[in-house]
Amino acid sequence: PGCAMDLAYVCEWEKRPKSNHCPSIPLVCAWSCRNLIAFTTDLRNEEEKDLTHMVHIIDTEHPWDVYSVNSGHAEIITCLEWDQSGSRLLSADADGHIKCWSMADHLANSWENTVGSMVEGDPVVALSWLHNGVKLALHVEKSGASSFGEKFSRVKFSPSLTLFGGKPMEGWIAVTISGLVTVSLLKPNGQVLTSTESLCRLRCRVALADVAFTGGGNIVVATSDGSSSSPVQFYKVCVSVVNEKCKIDTEILPSLFMRCTTDPARKDKYPAITHLKFLARDMSEQVLLCASNQNNSIVECWSLRKEGLPVNNIFQQISPVVGDKQPMILKWRILSATNDLDRVSAVALPKLPISLTNTDLKVANDTKFFPGLGLALAFHDGSVHIVHRLSLQMMAVFYGSSSQRSVDEQTIKRQRTAGPLVHFKAMQLSWTSLALAGIDSHGKLSMLRISPSMGHVLDMNMSLRHLLFLLEYCMVTGYDWWDILLHVQPNMVQNLVEKLHEEYMRQNAALQQVLSTRIVAMKASLCKLSSSTIARVCDYHAKLFLIAISCTLKSLLRPHFLNTPDKSPGDRLTEICSKITDVDIDKVMINLKTEEFVLEMTTLQSLQQLIQWVGDFVLYLLASLPNQGSPVRPGHSFLRDGASLGMFRELMVVIRIWGLLKPSCLPVYTATSDTQDSMSLLFRLLTKLWLCCREENHMTEPDDALIDECCLLPSQLLIPNIDWLPINDGIITKLQSKQLVRLQFGKAPGLVGHTVSSQFDAFVRAPGQPKIDHLRRLHLGAYPTEECKSCTRCGCVTMLKSPNKVTAVKQWEQRWIKNCLCGGLWRRMPLSYS
Repeated sequence: PGCAMDLAYVCEWEKRPKSNHCPSIPLVCAWSCRNLIAFTTDLRNEEEKDLTHMVHIIDTEHPWDVYSVNSGHAEIITCLEWDQSGSRLLSADADGHIKCWSMADHLANSWENTVGSMVEGDPVVALSWLHNGVKLALHVEKSGASSFGEKFSRVKFSPSLTLFGGKPMEGWIAVTISGLVTVSLLKPNGQVLTSTESLCRLRCRVALADVAFTGGGNIVVATSDGSSSSPVQFYKVCVSVVNEKCKIDTEILPSLFMRCTTDPARKDKYPAITHLKFLARDMSEQVLLCASNQNNSIVECWSLRKEGLPVNNIFQQISPVVGDKQPMILKWRILSATNDLDRVSAVALPKLPISLTNTDLKVANDTKFFPGLGLALAFHDGSVHIVHRLSLQMMAVFYGSSSQRSVDEQTIKRQRTAGPLVHFKAMQLSWTSLALAGIDSHGKLSMLRISPSMGHVLDMNMSLRHLLFLLEYCMVTGYDWWDILLHVQPNMVQNLVEKLHEEYMRQNAALQQVLSTRIVAMKASLCKLSSSTIARVCDYHAKLFLIAISCTLKSLLRPHFLNTPDKSPGDRLTEICSKITDVDIDKVMINLKTEEFVLEMTTLQSLQQLIQWVGDFVLYLLASLPNQGSPVRPGHSFLRDGASLGMFRELMVVIRIWGLLKPSCLPVYTATSDTQDSMSLLFRLLTKLWLCCREENHMTEPDDALIDECCLLPSQLLIPNIDWLPINDGIITKLQSKQLVRLQFGKAPGLVGHTVSSQFDAFVRAPGQPKIDHLRRLHLGAYPTEECKSCTRCGCVTMLKSPNKVTAVKQWEQRWIKNCLCGGLWRRMPLSYS
């Protein structure tokens, strides 16, 4: 097979003489579905000789922009866990303290600790959020099906605990070293209910533990005292709320002894159990175990089966016949085991909920689609293996910097250099399993790309299908798809965008409505990756902006009479504008009930910047119609997009009516003659263009008369400059050449990406030019004094604090307070961002 894994980038700490990052002994890291990675290091301070336990959070697209926070944990941090939504993080330490972190002001580089719980002085060994009852299964067998519902089906799964009305209750569960299980529930009012119970009557030391969930809403805890000669114990934990108090019940489940301890050849070879993990949070019936000695390890995979209990013949005559059913018991059976391996330093499990039925596995194998089927093992010699999660057979190998391919050199080297080899202390797979992050013993972060086919060479069509399947999965779940973009080469972009659109069009209308903005954001991020589609990035972002403005402005319209009609004023506006295809704006306006459009004067004035954008954009589009042969210019795709032109046309009508109420809210045009009615001129031309392409299957070319009129526009009106979004400063475009990129925490890379950015500078403001708030359409000046935030995905910039008090504007700002319009997270920008 070809190259299954390669290093995309590494990011390391600046070597400081005085205070330095040293790795915690149990280094931990966690990867969220929004592609944020959290990891720990300890800051050693030379003067005081004490350690500060740090938590670092990075976004994979800007790894150098690290947010480091002194966790306030007094002891070493033992666990980090993201919640399902990727917006909150739990940290637990060796003193029994658990803290819950959340974003301050919805900023990905600003975190605060709001609530927590503790079991005083009792180190936490396992931690998990309670299950929210949402579980999907990806069916590889159905990857050709048309509906997303078939490809990604919802699995019946009960939440660990529900509030009144079946809403899942939020909270976390932890296991401590002395054999206690503690559960904290977050009540909607922000209060925390905590309860602690012993796992079993005989409490014994718990060195390793893990938590999983069953479909029935129970919790399963696995524990080991660290010695392979002791059994691995399993417990069922039930959580309930009784009289406003949290109640925990536990019962013992069947236990197991690792097979390497009963195998005569290896009897005392592996004295310690070093890793104990359920294969997935929602698969309590499969567990992965690793036993080690100083130099070697062995890994086993076990599964819990229902088995019939054989009954002795003597009893068969006298026992009453219960439908001839054999009594059943649960028993752990070994599924697979590895041979002797080098010593394992870290394990990473897949988070992709791939369906494991025989047909799905067969199709995955035939089409070489392996995401979600491999788990990663890191070794002390610096290498990483990916092995199949069921058979534990090797699927891919990555040789670290320090490990050599030939064994002989290795042994010679070992004798010569007694120094420890660099290896991963903690590892995590991304949510689609296409990337792997490792933190090594120096606190350096390595980002590995993992090929979906594990290095098997596929034809282009099949490679595209694999990536498409995972893009659709992210579209349905709302997860971030950065790790898929790592695998997109420039020659795939055009095809992927077209295929994604085809698949989207096959869904039912309701689902299309739900996913309508997410697919636009996805297309934008794909188009960034090829120089031939770069101008379309601008169009897609403008389209997201248009959809948002259209929804906001329409939602401000109020029905005149309180007994609401069957359609909202916004819907009726759409209906009338599409029915009356007149080119005269006033004739369209006459058909609307103007009283629905009456708003406060201050409201209308506060919307002027958004109204101005609509007016400017329409003028820019029409003026660019005559040279439509050039797809490298932004705005090109709008000229054949009937739906968007229809939206602009509706907004022009609304703006025209509002202009009668308050003329100062109208868009300002610089015209050559004073008598010209610019709005109606633009409306007339826009309508003619819209009529050419309003029906997808009956597209016609704009006629010469229309093109001639558009040619005259620059002599009648001043064509505005459109402020397109800056092309992003992220890392993804620099990773396509498969050359390793070296980065440093806290230092933005000075390297300019590939040639794409240079052709693009024509559309983007140069440094030193006035900056603009892309969402409020306000000019911030060349050196802004206001604090701003920018989107981690599209680079859109907006002020952190709202300058407005008007409700209508608040309504507009609410649309992007948590995430950018493209779905990306916000990050605070340094004040000197110019």
